[in-house]
Amino acid sequence: MELAALGWCPFFADAFAEHGQRGLLPARVVGEDKLHYTVVGEQGDVLAVISGKVHHRRGSDSALPKVGDWVAIERQPGEAKAIIQAVLPRRTTLTRKVTGREIREQVLATNLDTAFIVQALDATLNFRRLERFLVMVHEGGAQPAVVLNKADLCDDVDAKVAEAQKIVGDSPIVVVSARTRKGIGKLREFIPPGATVGFIGTSGVGKSSLINRLIGEATQPTIEVRGSDSKGRHSTTWREIIPLPQGGLVVDTPGMREFHMWLADGGLDEAFPDITQIAAGCRFRDCTHHNEPGCAVKAAVEGGKLAGDRHANFLKLQSELASMAEKRKQHVYSVNRHREKMGTKAWLKSE
Repeated sequence: MELAALGWCPFFADAFAEHGQRGLLPARVVGEDKLHYTVVGEQGDVLAVISGKVHHRRGSDSALPKVGDWVAIERQPGEAKAIIQAVLPRRTTLTRKVTGREIREQVLATNLDTAFIVQALDATLNFRRLERFLVMVHEGGAQPAVVLNKADLCDDVDAKVAEAQKIVGDSPIVVVSARTRKGIGKLREFIPPGATVGFIGTSGVGKSSLINRLIGEATQPTIEVRGSDSKGRHSTTWREIIPLPQGGLVVDTPGMREFHMWLADGGLDEAFPDITQIAAGCRFRDCTHHNEPGCAVKAAVEGGKLAGDRHANFLKLQSELASMAEKRKQHVYSVNRHREKMGTKAWLKSE
């Protein structure tokens, strides 16, 4: 494939220049299995592993190659193998905290142009969860687009769209049905040749079925949703890039039962532009919009200009992010102390 068809652009060309001078080749990570990768470049696809230098200088596992990354590879003469000698800077990332108690970032995908946040128009529709996804997509730098699937199961689509539009602001909303093919053409308009999009959402919302419609064939495995509670089982247990026949690339991610926040400097404000605008009228610049005197946000809720549940979810996400920031700080301090005691070489060897 030509590099442009894989999403290559001047941003990556500039970052790769020094590696090209060393005789390395550009390629994109399209598949990941622990520390083994499938990468694709102008010379086709090849299996690759990371070099020792990349492994030891990674800082954290999130810096290792992930699906969507561009890398500089060294081909092995006479072999269909390669060594990844460097990971190029990322334009965008989609991350979350790993599930469980461990304080660690999990990179779901990188270098997405658009992130499709998929929700089903059934009993699982959850606008508070939609706000959570919006925060992380905005923070990672990709453009969010909301996909409301299973329109064939909803009797009041227009009302649901109107309610969703109040939440997503200027972000587009696409109403689709993977079963009836409704809206699939509109969805394709967001995936021009060379663009990379990702589908994110909880299990059972129909991400893989939508990708199947875009491809035109059943490439992604799907599993029926239980009618009793509208919940689906995980049908995708890997992340990979899928090229579409009309051009463009799609990343399907496993359904997420949990989506814990990791970091959001500006993502929270971008996901709640109405609250950000109202907050400009608060008496104190560092107002947290809880119980401070002169809080314009609280006044807007009391005056009926801002929905109480939207304000409550904003405060919940704000608190979650603050708590995670403190946990990350404590974790980094603990790791650094442990590294000092062991010595850097011994610590790297233990990793």
